[in-house]
Amino acid sequence: MKLLLKGGRVIDPSQDLDAKMDILIAHGKILEVGRKIHKHGANFRKQTETDITVINLGGMVVVPGLIDMHTHLREPGFEYRETIRTGSEAASFGGFTSVACMPNTMPANDNRSVTEYIVRKAAACNIVNVYPIASITMGSEGNVMTEFRDLRDAGAVAFSDDGKPVNNSALMRRALEYASSLGLPIISHCEDLSLSAGGSMNEGFVSTELGLQGIPAIAEEAFIARDIIIAEYTGALLHIAHVSTAGAVRLIRTAKERGLKITAETAPHYFTLTEDALREYDTCTKVNPPLRTAEDVKAIKEGLKDGTIDAIASDHAPHAPTDKEVEFEYAAFGITGLETSLSLSLRLVEESILTLNQLILKMSTIPARILNLPKGNLRAGADADITVLDLNKKWTVDRAMLRSKGKNTPFHQWTLKGKPVLTIMGGGIKYQELP
Repeated sequence: MKLLLKGGRVIDPSQDLDAKMDILIAHGKILEVGRKIHKHGANFRKQTETDITVINLGGMVVVPGLIDMHTHLREPGFEYRETIRTGSEAASFGGFTSVACMPNTMPANDNRSVTEYIVRKAAACNIVNVYPIASITMGSEGNVMTEFRDLRDAGAVAFSDDGKPVNNSALMRRALEYASSLGLPIISHCEDLSLSAGGSMNEGFVSTELGLQGIPAIAEEAFIARDIIIAEYTGALLHIAHVSTAGAVRLIRTAKERGLKITAETAPHYFTLTEDALREYDTCTKVNPPLRTAEDVKAIKEGLKDGTIDAIASDHAPHAPTDKEVEFEYAAFGITGLETSLSLSLRLVEESILTLNQLILKMSTIPARILNLPKGNLRAGADADITVLDLNKKWTVDRAMLRSKGKNTPFHQWTLKGKPVLTIMGGGIKYQELP
């Protein structure tokens, strides 16, 4: 069967394309992108003629399949929080055709068998492309490096101990050198545990007022500075995860100005919410790194605008009610984000922080480039991974309706504008909500 997408506004930042075009798909690939590939009437949404399924996308925006380069699928080991299937369903609902999953599972993704298990399970689900990120160290304990080449051969696309920092600077140096020799990035969770220990939220006036122990911005910034220095010395590839502070943005900006091979990401909650969201002691707002100040939010937006921050990732961290429905200090860190990530990020376009083209760069083309994935474009011959957006569609977030097992969203009952309405992976329709 062939699929013909007609009349949508096609945006592909990889080839500076923004025009009303048609896209012809067959056998999982994009066969052609052009004007008036096939003539049909304009007053229908879907029609089948011979072996061609035609979908009229007038008024819609068609972009390369979105890529979330930082998500937690929890399987194996924490299936009560999320599974590869439920996480994939949430991703597809959110417009993602590919996700890269972090290794903090049980057991950790620190050996070939776990990596291959994730790859097999994802293939069996066949909802989104799932790319495993393997641990830097065994068990993510920070002591002994994993077998990078073996993990790469099994399907790992990057290395990270996300959730934990690599405290040993000599080990971090070796990891950066080894990963770079394989052409893969280290994704660094930058946190000085001696500074953040016992903290539940950003350190400042609000934490004092609420009586909660704080996590200072320097806990993040100190390790970002260290990793930049090591990356400069080694000439290695370094990607900095979930940037949340103004100081972090300044450090990364300066490093890039010096020509270092550094990329960075932030998550929607870091440019949408501030520490004031914690005033109700809602554990759904507890995340690590924590929500920061209005000044930090402003700096994050500036970093996105000037290119200091390369990518937007959800940092999807689903939890069960038993993880969150406890006293604030004892609640698990994390926000579920796959299903709200794009809609929240579209607010940056509304605010003229980013153009739509720049947003798609940060949510598809650049993540593909950082992870060396053959994705993030709509060229003829490319994999038919496509996301269709209705920029005017308004919807209300309802945690009970989330596809993810994790209902821990701080955006419950928020009304958002702009939504994915069609997700195509490998030429197959995986999610559809067309009018």
